[in-house]
Amino acid sequence: MIRKGNGTWICCLQWCLPVAVIVMKLNAALESQLKKLWHTTFIYMNDTQQEYGTKLLAKFPDSLDVAILVNSGAEANELAIAMSRMYTGAWDILSLRNSFHGVGVQTSGMTQMGTWKLQMPLGFGHVSSMNADPYRGPWGGSNCRDSPSQTTRLCDCKEGSCFAKEMYVDQYKDTLRYSVPKKVAAFFAEPIQGAGGTVQYPRGFLKEIYQLTRERGGLCVSDEVQTGFGRLGSHFWGFESHGVVPDIVTMAKGIGNGFPMAAVVTRKEIAQTLSNSLWFNTFGGNPLACSVGSATLDVIAEEKLQDNSDVVGTYFINRLAHLRDKYPIIGDVRGKGLMIGLELVEDKETRTPLAAEKFANIWEETREMGVLFGRGGIYGNVFRIKPPLCVTNDDIDFTVNVLERAISKAVNKH
Repeated sequence: MIRKGNGTWICCLQWCLPVAVIVMKLNAALESQLKKLWHTTFIYMNDTQQEYGTKLLAKFPDSLDVAILVNSGAEANELAIAMSRMYTGAWDILSLRNSFHGVGVQTSGMTQMGTWKLQMPLGFGHVSSMNADPYRGPWGGSNCRDSPSQTTRLCDCKEGSCFAKEMYVDQYKDTLRYSVPKKVAAFFAEPIQGAGGTVQYPRGFLKEIYQLTRERGGLCVSDEVQTGFGRLGSHFWGFESHGVVPDIVTMAKGIGNGFPMAAVVTRKEIAQTLSNSLWFNTFGGNPLACSVGSATLDVIAEEKLQDNSDVVGTYFINRLAHLRDKYPIIGDVRGKGLMIGLELVEDKETRTPLAAEKFANIWEETREMGVLFGRGGIYGNVFRIKPPLCVTNDDIDFTVNVLERAISKAVNKH
């Protein structure tokens, strides 16, 4: 149980906060707003809400011109599902296996990880397609991912082509051919899968999937709950790294640096579907959240945290890749910027996931030495590494040294 943050712990958890847990500018913004106005709803607009909405939309392509403020990533995705269905007049929502989009009724249906499914009827009208995973999937090679670290699988692709990408796209075509009607409502995807273990797709995969979806009349939705706000380093939004422009973007977590807020950004004509009935959100866009969200955007820009994520994240990934080459239980290192996954295995050739007890022992060792890691993947064998974007190379060196000590101890023990 965490009661207060203090000391020199290094936090590499999956909270996806862009700046440090305590930042004076964010505290000051919240305190100032507390003295002026705590709460209004969408019924009564306020300056803080308008200023923040304008600032947030400036981060998007001009076509995405409406921001709807809500409270959590799951709520944002639920709203995106509803708008997609109302706008297209279609029902079916497509997503990739191993994806995570929330645990609401509809988002639980769209989330394609059995470990997150409750034993109850969940949202219906959701169809999954094979995940394009170059490490664990049937196809993948040594040059598939947009990452400083590639898989160790052999690749015989010709220059300018990717066999793995083509095969995974064919799987999506099969899903469209056999599992849905002629028109679909939407395709949802995380630019990099988060809870699924920081899984990256082959380059060019999402661009082709977007095109195929739109040919069926569907909208394309980018779930940026974990990838947004500069975390990937090269771009502010994950979808930009794939060379696509979505019809709807959902976001949370980093949007308020841990403050409970989220947003849906879309085109005006899609947002207008909400006028088909009364629609209301009690706490969405409240002045306190908007003041923190605005300060978060300011700190990311002023401290050049996106650039830092790119530089320090690349250094981090390269150091972890060196550990992969050194230790037999590290099967894969992947990621981009400061969204990183390190997968532990029993055997590198078979890629058998490391047993839960062995993983837990390493995890506890790192905690006792002062580093907090996240954990994910369908087998629970992936270190999910998403530190604040303000970390330094010294922080990375300490973290990698701790991780190596814990892994070395486990290897020598067994």
